[in-house]
Amino acid sequence: MEITTEKVTLHPAIQRLFKKRELTPEQVQELFSWDLKSLPDLTILKDIPKSSERIIKAIKNKEKIGIFGDYDVDGTTSCALFWHFFNDIGVEVELIQPSRFKEGYGLHPPSIDDAIEKGIDLLITVDCGITNCEAADYAKSRGLDLIITDHHLDGRDVMPDAYAIINPSRRDEEDLPIEFKGLAGVGVAFALCLQLKKDIGEGVPSLYPLLQFVALGTVCDLAPLNSINIKLVRHGLHQMRESTFPGLRCFFTHEERLNPIGEEKLGFNIGPMINSKGRLDHPEVALKLLIEQDQGVAYHYHGQLNHCNLERKKITNEIFDQAKTQVLKKMTDNHLISIVYKESFHEGVIGIVASKLVEFFKVPAIVFTDAEKKGIVKASARTAGSFDLFSGLNSLKDLFEKFGGHKAAAGLSMKKENLPAFKTRMKEHLASIPEIERTNQETYDLEVFPEDINPKLVKDLEKIGPFGKGNEKPIFKMKGVYLDSFDLLKDVHVRWNFSTTTGPKRRFRGISFNYIGKWGHLSPEVVFNMQKGENLSIYFTLTINRFKGNEYLQLMVSNVTIGDMI
Repeated sequence: MEITTEKVTLHPAIQRLFKKRELTPEQVQELFSWDLKSLPDLTILKDIPKSSERIIKAIKNKEKIGIFGDYDVDGTTSCALFWHFFNDIGVEVELIQPSRFKEGYGLHPPSIDDAIEKGIDLLITVDCGITNCEAADYAKSRGLDLIITDHHLDGRDVMPDAYAIINPSRRDEEDLPIEFKGLAGVGVAFALCLQLKKDIGEGVPSLYPLLQFVALGTVCDLAPLNSINIKLVRHGLHQMRESTFPGLRCFFTHEERLNPIGEEKLGFNIGPMINSKGRLDHPEVALKLLIEQDQGVAYHYHGQLNHCNLERKKITNEIFDQAKTQVLKKMTDNHLISIVYKESFHEGVIGIVASKLVEFFKVPAIVFTDAEKKGIVKASARTAGSFDLFSGLNSLKDLFEKFGGHKAAAGLSMKKENLPAFKTRMKEHLASIPEIERTNQETYDLEVFPEDINPKLVKDLEKIGPFGKGNEKPIFKMKGVYLDSFDLLKDVHVRWNFSTTTGPKRRFRGISFNYIGKWGHLSPEVVFNMQKGENLSIYFTLTINRFKGNEYLQLMVSNVTIGDMI
């Protein structure tokens, strides 16, 4: 039976994919849906009405409102979203972002003092605050009303004693539909804006343009693309082509604005640029860019971010090479986790390095460096497979000074003397977890044939995007090809040229980023020399490469093997 949507028959490979993923006709229709009216009421989150009432009171009484946001993309876009919302209704707000290196992550008493010195009467956090009990107590003691909006796990013994807490992950939101748990911090901020628009009534412009910030923060924070987030992101991406926000317009060339904007542009280009400032010094330039209303000034800020991002890449690559060498020197046959430490590792990029280690070695990774306080080390951790990193680290929390995060990523600090015990206990914990759950497995979604690869397949794939956690971009496997040639790019990337070995002659172009030396991957030279007839298998996702008005199909190759090695 053919699967159709909107009276259009889907590509046979897409139909086979849906069948393999065991999607019902209703789920297929939902996957294609753009209907925002079908979303559940986001304002059912606890404390949203209470928060809206307090904010409106502050507006009427001309109290000064402060927005305190994390320094990553989610926190920055949340701050920008609130700024544009309040600006649209004629209310001036004070934006505050901490420095990763001075104040550190989250809300702390010195930031409360700073807010009070600025004359702030009501402080709203975005993308942080749920674990900052001491700061909440201090704010209360100083008469500062605090509204916490966050999405991170509620991991302390008690919740902060704040005026209000809006967080789908708070401990008493057990009856909340599971989809709400996937909201990014910017999604939670948007939910509060929805309530404010409802309560204020006339005079509040449409919130629809703000979905551009929701899309950017949600994609870059790797929030699951469930039935709520995928619609929010889809509409945000749709608007970016003709965005009226000068800061966002800077990120897109004229040619890019002629074509659909994909999640890859956000996750691999815009997100790292926004993050770069906060990783190396202070994040304020990124936030200034997103709220700037003059296009010329916006391009100036964009140029600063671009320069900073180039420096960030250089530092990251240097540290990754050192970290990889550390792992290889101590690696055993049963490599459970990559744990590295060097006192000089740049704190701002250790999270990226951890992610790159996971990608390279396919197991969880934790990267330590020295903290400013003598005798204390801090780390960023990233998971692999389905392993619940937060739960695993939480079982070792007696070793930590500070700890927070979620299932896929976490941060911690502890006394340096605890490092040996931490390594031992972490490895013991992982040894009790089945390998399939704690490693990135080389898998594919569907085997396709050369005749399947055509523009309709890519166009139909674009209709079910954006892709990410919860709506993974399908990985295809194809046999019956021959490697005609390859080129190395910057010593780590590979450009492939394949041709079919049976049937009508077809050629395919492919690209692999950071492929050379990747754990468990054959080098292109070995593949080229060992191939015999039809025994190559290639694993890839599909995309359209658009350049100077031309389009061609491109295979984003994840692996090339001799025979069925996966």
